[in-house]
Amino acid sequence: MSRQLAELLVKDRYISTQQLMDASTTVGKDGRGYIKHFVEKKIISDIKLMQYLGQKFGMTSVPLSKFEVPAETISLVPVDLARKCACIPIQTAKGVTLVVATYDPTSIPLLDEIKFRTKMNVEAVLTNYSAYEAAVAKYYGGMAGSSALIDQFKKDQAKDQAKDGVGQGGGVEALGLVQVHNIDPVGASESDAPVIQFVNSIFSEAIKKGASDIHIEPYEKRFRVRLRIDGVLTEVAQVPLEMKRAVIARFKIMSRMDIAETRVPQDGRIKLMHGGGEVDFRVNSMPTLFGEKIVLRMLSKGNLQLDLQKLGFEAGQLEVFKKGIYSPNGMVLVTGPTGSGKTTTLYSALSELNKITDNLSTAEDPVEYNLEGINQVQVQKEVGLTFASVLRALLRQDPDTVLVGEIRDYETAEVAIQAALTGHLVLSTLHTNDAPSTITRLMNMGIEPFLVVSSLNTVVAQRLVRRLCVKCVVDQAVPTERLIEMGFAASRAPSIRPKVGKGCNACGNTGYKGRISIFEVLDFSPTLKEMVLAGQSVLDLRKQAIRDGMQSLRMSALNKVADGVTTLEEALSITMEN
Repeated sequence: MSRQLAELLVKDRYISTQQLMDASTTVGKDGRGYIKHFVEKKIISDIKLMQYLGQKFGMTSVPLSKFEVPAETISLVPVDLARKCACIPIQTAKGVTLVVATYDPTSIPLLDEIKFRTKMNVEAVLTNYSAYEAAVAKYYGGMAGSSALIDQFKKDQAKDQAKDGVGQGGGVEALGLVQVHNIDPVGASESDAPVIQFVNSIFSEAIKKGASDIHIEPYEKRFRVRLRIDGVLTEVAQVPLEMKRAVIARFKIMSRMDIAETRVPQDGRIKLMHGGGEVDFRVNSMPTLFGEKIVLRMLSKGNLQLDLQKLGFEAGQLEVFKKGIYSPNGMVLVTGPTGSGKTTTLYSALSELNKITDNLSTAEDPVEYNLEGINQVQVQKEVGLTFASVLRALLRQDPDTVLVGEIRDYETAEVAIQAALTGHLVLSTLHTNDAPSTITRLMNMGIEPFLVVSSLNTVVAQRLVRRLCVKCVVDQAVPTERLIEMGFAASRAPSIRPKVGKGCNACGNTGYKGRISIFEVLDFSPTLKEMVLAGQSVLDLRKQAIRDGMQSLRMSALNKVADGVTTLEEALSITMEN
């Protein structure tokens, strides 16, 4: 540590003038032994010093013991240079940026020498002195550090591995080399940094409450955490602003993102061990006006329902859907907004079709769940692995059924339709508001009407509605006239007894617990195909589909109200009038 930094500690009253004078008589003439003196003499603690430096210099601090630095990264900076610059390399980004951890921000000007040697941009993050010494001892061997530090580092690593599940059947996941982190309270340690404990508590709360998403949101004067529970965002914590950088850095470290890059969005994954089971999170960071916002989508295999019978299809709808997916060829499309359950529906269809006699393959972005017996491909646009290119390759793999994560453009739509026309079953998603609009959406992409008519079997539009909490459900008095006005048939309305949830501890006083799908299943009948070729409007197609027996999303939602599954208010808020 430099004399300059020692004097800053005196100025800010973290140490006394006398303590500085005492240190001056023991440290080397270059002044870089001050921190060792202060920490070993317990004049100031490692953690307190790191917090002070982080605030003073506006640097992100990282738990260095959590990093496993590749040998090729360490080799970029020799030990003598690491000692001279009081830093250690921990991460490279795209081969152009080197992230180093330092315990002394005043040494940052020396990083120009590393930049010159490596021909890379150098970004610095903050760590504490003990962690730095232990890391140097670990990665540079006997060239630096005392045996005591090495022993302590090994003890810390053993604790970290026990907590993170290393050596317990986890450690590394094939998809993205995701490290498994154990966040069970029984594995927690009082020595864990407050930031680590706080982030673990966020994960625990999200899993306990069955949240689908976690939002970490920085603003000018506050920093909040929200959970999406049953489709509704709820604020669960206000975080002190001084913890903002550290909390965001922790999420990025866990998801293997570049912690030095804050200017562009990044994607990552986190795998957790909690309650004896694994929970995956898909993570995205996005730069906002006051810092990076982190959103995590929970991908819990325990919550994945792959039974078509339990998704919410009504008997007639399920019959039409199964007719579509059991066709030897053609396309089945599922439409709806993000978070409406499309992936679960398609995975359920794949599970239904997953037989040892068939070859099932997928092209996804991202692959959300690993399905046994199905060949799944992760789309990577940065290397030219697009939906269209993957689909073309899959067609040379002797497929029976192909799932395309999403049809986003003409090229993907064209290849998917050609696959459907050449003897393959193609499952995919599209973003439209209802089922009949899917037909015109394909034509708007540039697909000829005759190709749409020849290839399309079935279209499913879906939404998720909140289920009533079974522990606090009661009858709701609604006039018959109101029920008729909302869409119930006049002959049926008098017998309908809508329900509502009073709110209890089991549902967090919301009256709802869990969600269920509602569907609009369109069987592309010969009559509809003739109307498409004749250039009929979406409105005309919709009217004909309903005459053919299609239940609209509003009808499906009202059936759930009649069955006591959801409330009238929820059904009306999620769907539009017929």
